[in-house]
Amino acid sequence: MANLENFSKRLRRETRNVHKISDALVNTKFFFALSDNSVWADGLLVFYEIFRFLETNMSEELLPKEFHRTSALERDLEFYLGENWKHDYEMRNSVKIYLKHLYDVKKRSPTLLLAYVYHIYMGLLSGGQILQKKRLLNPLNHGCNKRGEAVTSFDGYTIAELKTKLRNIFDTKAKDFDESIKTLLIAESKMVFHLNNELVRSVRGMSRVNLRK
Repeated sequence: MANLENFSKRLRRETRNVHKISDALVNTKFFFALSDNSVWADGLLVFYEIFRFLETNMSEELLPKEFHRTSALERDLEFYLGENWKHDYEMRNSVKIYLKHLYDVKKRSPTLLLAYVYHIYMGLLSGGQILQKKRLLNPLNHGCNKRGEAVTSFDGYTIAELKTKLRNIFDTKAKDFDESIKTLLIAESKMVFHLNNELVRSVRGMSRVNLRK
């Protein structure tokens, strides 16, 4: 019966512990983003290069256009940081380390980038949606309107539809993988959460929010 299990279910089961740790960190760190746009914007900024890398290096078969977030992130960052945000933009160390790992994975075995596609986009469709909704409901959040929400908006698609499509793409592809590839995908999936955690830890603005409160 184990062979009939969708690989996405196995992946969730085998990364459950590290996923819980990552969720706790994200919820704690981005609690401040509920009332401070600069914290939210900095969170978008540290993940910007990761989305751009994946959307540049993965085929549309594995990462369809409707999932792409690069232009949406750029619109949000322009809203929060100003239209010249790229002029003073400097990639921080946590992002450089993450990108180096992604380039290494691509060179070693591009198939393993699927772990990053699955977890990062599923995370945006799950936790990212929840955080954005909480931000919009929080009366302390100034500037709550339809601008600045592009990254979590998927016009023409429901979140449920996109989650189902992403799982189907992943599970269909995984049917062609032998156990050695699946084992490597599980290892890279754990690395996704580790690298994501380092990005989240590098998000700036919490000290200033604490002082203001």
